[in-house]
Amino acid sequence: MGRLFESPWAITIIIIVVLLLFAAPKLPGMARSLGQSMRIIKSEVKEMKNDGKDETPSAAPSASAAPAASAAPEAPVEGKIVNNPTQGNTSGEGTGTGTGAQS
Repeated sequence: MGRLFESPWAITIIIIVVLLLFAAPKLPGMARSLGQSMRIIKSEVKEMKNDGKDETPSAAPSASAAPAASAAPEAPVEGKIVNNPTQGNTSGEGTGTGTGAQS
């Protein structure tokens, strides 16, 4: 009996049989999860490779690039609240705090 466990193949076969007996119902789920993980990793690697290429500007701007530049979001504007409808102040005079406190 001692000679059975001297070979690494015998131990490997025993481990595989035990896994198939006790983990067989979970194997399809684990394989599906592994496949999804591999697809996600593959798409992320492809996206990382394409990231640097998208950001490089072309040497001569084309006519189609002009509308894309004008569609950029504008910087936020700070200012005083003149008439806040949540304050219930209809005179047009606001406090500028936006907290709803009336004087």
